[in-house]
Amino acid sequence: MQWDRLICSKRLGMERYRSTQAQSRSDFQRDFDRLVFSSPFRRLQNKTQVFPLPGSIFVHNRLTHSLEVSSVGKSLANEVCVRLAPKYTGTDVEAKLPHIVEIVGSACLAHDMGNPPFGHSGEKTIATYFSEGRGMAIRKMLSDDEWADLVNFDGNANSFRLLSHQFRGRREGGLAMTYSSLAAIVKYPYRSIDSPKKGKFGFFTSEAECFADVARELGLIEYSPYVYARHPLVYLMEAADDICYQIMDIEDAHKLKILSCDTVLKLFLNYFCDERQQHMQAVVDSIDDNNEKVAYLRSCVIGELVSECAQVFVDSEEQILCGAFSGSLIDNISELPGQAYAACSHTAWTKLYNSSDVVDIELAGNQIITFLLDRLLDAVMNPDKNYSKLLLSRVPHQYDTSAPTLYGKIQSVLDHISGMTDVYALDLFRKLNGLSLPAV
Repeated sequence: MQWDRLICSKRLGMERYRSTQAQSRSDFQRDFDRLVFSSPFRRLQNKTQVFPLPGSIFVHNRLTHSLEVSSVGKSLANEVCVRLAPKYTGTDVEAKLPHIVEIVGSACLAHDMGNPPFGHSGEKTIATYFSEGRGMAIRKMLSDDEWADLVNFDGNANSFRLLSHQFRGRREGGLAMTYSSLAAIVKYPYRSIDSPKKGKFGFFTSEAECFADVARELGLIEYSPYVYARHPLVYLMEAADDICYQIMDIEDAHKLKILSCDTVLKLFLNYFCDERQQHMQAVVDSIDDNNEKVAYLRSCVIGELVSECAQVFVDSEEQILCGAFSGSLIDNISELPGQAYAACSHTAWTKLYNSSDVVDIELAGNQIITFLLDRLLDAVMNPDKNYSKLLLSRVPHQYDTSAPTLYGKIQSVLDHISGMTDVYALDLFRKLNGLSLPAV
């Protein structure tokens, strides 16, 4: 793969409208701004990241997480640009290379936009509804690739659909993002039916041709039909996400008193050699507020991981461009921070993600999403029922509940549910159960 093709400002759905007029903002900066002002991005403020949406203690939601990932992603991409610049001085790539920062920033903003309410458990609930629940009844009505999309429902693929699909009444090309920004969010560039582990995947069957067009334009390596090498900038977006969710979840756990201050300080100090630890411990000892102690070390850890991941990317650039790089950037950092990151990951899985607050959200979210799937799928499959007509009248017009295929009808339901905030889903659940009525 070649950088001069990988960095492409062609815009999905607007290929024939491209202007040569000079702009004060680059096309990639416009991607970033377009995402910030979009409704799907705004809705992330009321979607669970890991812990329940905040009461008196503010923890991360999907919006704050995405903003932080974008900040870290831009820092990481800038480090890569600085370290690669000497190699490309005097070439055609030199002028394009700085756009990496803008593309990665946009991809990081968008990476979670397709996730349903109630955190990652929302994805699992939708998938298991079809693999274990009442959704199993429609198996024989769908093709193998359509069925694979449902039983492996994934927020990553849904993000690509959200950005690229022409919803009813909307313009061609969805949000009309540049090809490079679209490709940079696809961590798993293949369909669900082609997934090596029958799990994570990057685009639904309905968007396979769209991604194929993007991949051809950018020159992504094609291994087999609809199976591609990653766009190299995916590695930077993924690393920024890996850094943020792991480190910030630990900090949130401290604020919620799930982890003690001493535990978190030890986890963070372990990223550094003894000499740096001594200096950092002196700074920590000069701070009285425990939250500030954790925040100081958290910033140090993020800086260290950014530097480590940038170096892995630069050292592995040729492998990445050839589609031969294995694992993630985090998987390939040096031993000391790698061991510390593994310790944080172990703590998160054993102490955080199985905490009672997190499990309670998953249990409630499972019931809410399952109920909404039952009602909405029955409505789109039996639209002539009186109850179906009433319910479908509440579905936003952009979702095509009268699509000509069953797969299209099901997707309209999943588009609607995955776009809901936690609060909206709960409110609709209560209304449909008669537990909440308009004031009279």
